[in-house]
Amino acid sequence: MDSLAKSGTYFKNAFVAYPVCSASKAAFYTGLHSHTNGILNNTHNYHKPAERVTEEERNRRLAIINRVRDEFVTMTEILKRNGYYQGVTHKLHVYPNEKFPYDEFLHGRRAELSGFLNRAKKRGQPWFLMVNIANSHRPYPNSDKKSIRVSPTDVELPKYLPDSPVIRKDWAEYLAAIEETDALTGEAIDVLDQSGQRENTIIVFMSDHGPTFQHGKMTLYDLGLRVPLSFSGPGIKKGQVSDALISELDLLPTLVDLCQLESPIDYPLHGQSMAAVLRGQPNENPREYVFAEISNLGPLPNDGIQERSVFDGRWKLIYRENVEKKWRQVNADSRQFKTWGNRTYAETIRLKDKFPRQFQILVEMDPQNFDASVPPLELYDLASDPDEMNNLASDERFAKNLARLQNALVQWCKATDDSSLRLHQEIATP
Repeated sequence: MDSLAKSGTYFKNAFVAYPVCSASKAAFYTGLHSHTNGILNNTHNYHKPAERVTEEERNRRLAIINRVRDEFVTMTEILKRNGYYQGVTHKLHVYPNEKFPYDEFLHGRRAELSGFLNRAKKRGQPWFLMVNIANSHRPYPNSDKKSIRVSPTDVELPKYLPDSPVIRKDWAEYLAAIEETDALTGEAIDVLDQSGQRENTIIVFMSDHGPTFQHGKMTLYDLGLRVPLSFSGPGIKKGQVSDALISELDLLPTLVDLCQLESPIDYPLHGQSMAAVLRGQPNENPREYVFAEISNLGPLPNDGIQERSVFDGRWKLIYRENVEKKWRQVNADSRQFKTWGNRTYAETIRLKDKFPRQFQILVEMDPQNFDASVPPLELYDLASDPDEMNNLASDERFAKNLARLQNALVQWCKATDDSSLRLHQEIATP
């Protein structure tokens, strides 16, 4: 992965718009935030052509209400329109399948990737291949059952996790999963090299959200939102590391520009093209902020907490409504050991007296199980507090930063018609 990043342009400040799989993928595919595109959480994964989706599958509740809205165009549809032959590996996890007209739904690795490239070449078509690598998701390698290279004693834990041998073991297993992901990334690149098409291929490497620890997946903290993102290929500057703020929403307009695609989109996107940056030119329209959201409503049965964040490269504001509901969506892999191998959740509870701040972070992540309160506002200075441990929202010394980010969030809410919020002219202070 490091080699891939060095071969092109790597973005140090890249973020997803929603820190869970389906919603994050939908944001990339549409260039629109989830409250606009329609996918507000995980939906069904029908990894097959639209004509093979059954009536029973189409009539499931999530398939009806948690889907990309008909009026919006996806990246897959744009590429289809431009004559691309397209494949996706392992999972689709967005819906409806009609809006993702892949030619091939692949389940294997080297042989299937090679076969796809050969078939695209024989057809004489340009191609797009989405290679999904699931190894960085739980369950991570179980070091009780197989040896891993990462030593728990050597890892550096973030401050929001208690420091214990059990949690060090869990973090080491996570890093072992990253090593597996790295190897599979190399395998895919090797297949591309052997096809002889490397020099004519744009490669984008990105994660869909952060890992399943407190402050990670399904949270708006840095671990949940910040992801690796690199571009390499023809026309992209090599060895460039960019500090520019970039959202996954920017991928669609960027690829449309880089590939000179004809696009039928006639509505404003929430993303913007970063093609100039990739070419090594001055940033034509630098982002001042990146925004993200979590909707504990939408397809879920509960009228839960609405969460939004805004980040300017240093200061982060997290805003919430419905905190009195004390209900947030917590994915099973953020809690369970038996199925998902999560050692950290139970261990944090066990060590609550020794690590009270870390336990507080856990109960705020999972308030319904602890009758816990969740703060409506959080403000963090990531320059001095990268692990987001010290909430500065009520500190008068930082009132100007709070007000500036509040105003940016209000304007974003209006511009993107975020009707799930009651937010209009101002945000209530804590």
